[in-house]
Amino acid sequence: MDFQLDEDLQALQSLAAEIFSDLATTERVREVETTDERVDTVLWSALAGAGLLGLAVPEEADGAGLGIEAACVVLEEQGRTVAPVPLWSHLVAGLVVAAHGTEEQKQLLSGIADGSVRVALALEEFDNQPPATPGCAAVQDSGADRWRLRGVKAAVPTPLGASPVRVSATGPDGPGLFLVANEWLAWESSTTTTHDLSGHLTLEDTPAERLAGSAGEPADALTEVLQWSAAALAAVQLGVADGAMRLAASYTSDREQFGRPLGSFQAVQHQLADCWIDIEAMRVTLWQALSSITESGAGSEAARKAVLTATWWREQAGLDVVHRVQHVHGGIGVDVDYPVHRHFLWGRQIANTLGGAAATLADLGDLIAEEAS
Repeated sequence: MDFQLDEDLQALQSLAAEIFSDLATTERVREVETTDERVDTVLWSALAGAGLLGLAVPEEADGAGLGIEAACVVLEEQGRTVAPVPLWSHLVAGLVVAAHGTEEQKQLLSGIADGSVRVALALEEFDNQPPATPGCAAVQDSGADRWRLRGVKAAVPTPLGASPVRVSATGPDGPGLFLVANEWLAWESSTTTTHDLSGHLTLEDTPAERLAGSAGEPADALTEVLQWSAAALAAVQLGVADGAMRLAASYTSDREQFGRPLGSFQAVQHQLADCWIDIEAMRVTLWQALSSITESGAGSEAARKAVLTATWWREQAGLDVVHRVQHVHGGIGVDVDYPVHRHFLWGRQIANTLGGAAATLADLGDLIAEEAS
């Protein structure tokens, strides 16, 4: 199967690469890490001005009307520079609002496209609760479209300044996605490995609206947002790993030991060759997952298998790459004044978002066993 980018996606990739390389410099990223929000508002405005925040928003709402593939092209470029903007959750939120929002909820789309509205995604919980079966409970309130949520959502990415929040919860007819306005939210601040200011969200009979989903199937919205999120995270991790490997290649070419460049030593060459193989496998499995989602639908068996495969490579290989890269850098790999440590921190964080390699491998094994029986 040919996974080469078409001309439109190549142009999009070039535009994103130019913006991130110009604005997400090491000095700028270091500066943003000391701010209260830890979000690069200058870069966010530039992405909005270039139309990259509205990739998933329909054209009638001032967006580009593109899908998850275009979002992943941009997210890979973000990962290369570990740029501190909440891009993956924003782009996925645009997709889910456009696909499953009510007409009233879709009024948010123009704000999502220009960056003035940022929607946070609350999909994870404590106690290893699988994202597809959230423990957070949704109880129907008076009126068919009114609900109340009870539970705790863990480490919601970059909630500061985001409104509203999309929350996964389980109602009487199964799991689904719900919209909660900012005025009803109670947050506990939490700093993640990537220095992002995340938040734990406590819901105590909190008023909410459910996303429409397909008729009679409220779980459709949650299924799609989880698969879109998995693909988006795989794209970011691909960029993180590739950016880390390029730093290692540059460092080992310039750094000398015993009168020879580090890169000339066979042990170092083998380490970086393993990184290259893992990165190419991450790339192929990501685009296989995107193809399956687009052609077969997010809830299909083919998409489930492909997304789980890409997720495992994101979690296991992505983590392996940043570990190897830090190792070949020696002592400077843990120096916070040198940029490669950020790729290591991002790689660790992304590898454990929405699960982990062991859990994903178990889910993939269960799916294969179902097919065999």
